Amino acid sequence: MRKIEMLDLRAQYDEIKGEIDDAISRVLLSSRFIKGPEVGIFEKELSDYLGNKQVISCGNGTDALQLALMALDLKPGDEVITTDFTFIASAEVVALLGLKLVLVDVDPNTYNISVEGIRKAITSKTKAIIPVHLFGQCANMEEIMAIAKEHNLYVVEDSAQATGADFFFSNGERKKAGTIGNIGATSFFPSKNLSCYGDGGAVMTNDDSIAERIRCIANHGSKIKYHNDLVGVNSRLDTIQASILSVKLKYLDDNNAARQRAAAKYDTALGDMKEISIPAKASFTTHIYHQYTIRVKDGKRDDLQRFLKSKEIPTMIYYPFPMHAQKAYSHLGYTDSDMPISTKLCAEVLALPIHPWIEEEQQDLIINSIKDFFAK
Repeated sequence: MRKIEMLDLRAQYDEIKGEIDDAISRVLLSSRFIKGPEVGIFEKELSDYLGNKQVISCGNGTDALQLALMALDLKPGDEVITTDFTFIASAEVVALLGLKLVLVDVDPNTYNISVEGIRKAITSKTKAIIPVHLFGQCANMEEIMAIAKEHNLYVVEDSAQATGADFFFSNGERKKAGTIGNIGATSFFPSKNLSCYGDGGAVMTNDDSIAERIRCIANHGSKIKYHNDLVGVNSRLDTIQASILSVKLKYLDDNNAARQRAAAKYDTALGDMKEISIPAKASFTTHIYHQYTIRVKDGKRDDLQRFLKSKEIPTMIYYPFPMHAQKAYSHLGYTDSDMPISTKLCAEVLALPIHPWIEEEQQDLIINSIKDFFAK
């Protein structure tokens, strides 16, 4: 049995080594490392896959979120609502642009942003909502878009953990994560379901004018070289990473299906255990299991993690602190009582190894070890 990894990137590389090596070699031979043709090719391929009009690649997922907000021309003091339970990037781009961060608690089952929390947080200064599609399934975008329409708000989807997930509308319409709001933002960090071998990101939109503005901002605010129309940044996906992503995109659906099969095995084996809760799946979205996150009851999460580590089974805590408890955002004045669900989740969540190349033997060891811990 191979060593258990949270994500076995080496196994992925071994599976598609020839295609990856050929793609990288073509870029090396062309020596067009910045803005080579592979970048535009990948943008078109991802746009076709997602079924939306425009994809603008960039340096990383955090840049994608920042570019999205910059394109909306928000003003300092404008309020942006996002979730208290997520990676810090969703908050820091709001703060970096001088906007006012408004945090909202999450649904206790899906861990995604609470729709009712959004409703209660809206004021006359609210301008945008950033829902994060956490751990591989979509937030309730139908209701979020209805709220946004009612209050004339922008919606910027953070789909970094859910590339390839589908959202099902009540009228039967189906859309990919990241293509529902005004703008979507994603990351190609190596741990993501669609990933490169370094940093990378993309912004998605169906609005041609927004897309044009984002492309300009990402290129130093310039449409024509040395003509700078806007205050911009330098954020681009390099050609080697684009070539790698074109290869990996072909296998995304198959890899997500493999994650779902691994999750089903965990569900069957762990679903009846009273000491833990397995991930809930919302009816309006597919779940592609960027993470398989259980909740460990009765304060035993850290003990279980240490026990699994002793068996050479890696686990991760996503996330050990809610956003409001981070020192950088303590000035916002939120307390644990304002965010009871996020606070509780941070004390209970534990992500188990899951990826398309996990072996049944590996999963059996993980499952049996969890059961052994609680049988003590």
